[in-house]
Amino acid sequence: MPVNAPLSSQTRPYVGRFAPSPSGPLHFGSLIAALGSFLQARARGGRWLVRIEDIDPPREMAGAADLILQTLEAYGLEWDGEVMYQSRRHARYDEIIDQLYRAGDLYWCRCTRREIMASGGFYNGHCRELGLSVTGGAQGVAARLRQRHPVYHFEDGLQGHIEVPAALAEEDFIVRRRDGLYAYNLAVVVDDMDSGITEIVRGADLLEPTVRQIALYQTLGARVPDWVHLPLAVLADGNKLSKQNHAPALAQDEVRPALWRALHFLGQCPPPELMASPVAEMIRWAVANWRLARVPSCQKIPLEAG
Repeated sequence: MPVNAPLSSQTRPYVGRFAPSPSGPLHFGSLIAALGSFLQARARGGRWLVRIEDIDPPREMAGAADLILQTLEAYGLEWDGEVMYQSRRHARYDEIIDQLYRAGDLYWCRCTRREIMASGGFYNGHCRELGLSVTGGAQGVAARLRQRHPVYHFEDGLQGHIEVPAALAEEDFIVRRRDGLYAYNLAVVVDDMDSGITEIVRGADLLEPTVRQIALYQTLGARVPDWVHLPLAVLADGNKLSKQNHAPALAQDEVRPALWRALHFLGQCPPPELMASPVAEMIRWAVANWRLARVPSCQKIPLEAG
């Protein structure tokens, strides 16, 4: 039977977050996600946390984490509490992996990416019942969640009813990779669960992985947060504005025009004269006038239209 998210988290005090990876400086697409999550939290009188997702060292850029925090400060996006760094939480991820294994919800897999692609692109459960052991070290084998209750659809606060292919929902997905690095779906769920996040506001490129994260929340017996996936800024060729596509870094000496453009992109109708205001005043206006219902519900918007 299809599984949906449990009861809404809106009865709890609101806690939101922004969680960039330090693979490069923030760009306009990052600003949309940061600003949208910040305004959603502040407009509800909630807390807004920042987490640096530094669990993939080969993809990280030296100094990027500090630059990201400096940029958020320059744009008036002040966070609550201490910044969380995933690189300091390995012991917690290991604890959850051990918990899942002892409960029978995790198994070890030695299948390679090439083998999985050859069998159709989705994992076929080859190692599910082999009872592989990792005695002597887990290098060379991946940890997979035993998918007992797949999630086929969920409700998004902006995009509405979202359905995903059964093959994606039913796949036993990886929670720790063959190279020993922790998978995004594991780390993000554990971090958000431990931080008490009640609503996750992020880009629409992460819509499909949401069902896997809901499944992991439910496996862990944790309350599932609400979801809001904001539209992506895309280039003329349809590709999203990203570090991989060499998106220019946000300039710290042109903050007000970029903030105004981001508010306009998010459908908030900022008055032209607001662009001449101090950054703090722009942020106050944005919090006071934030309406999620004004944000376009499409998943992609050409950058020129923003």
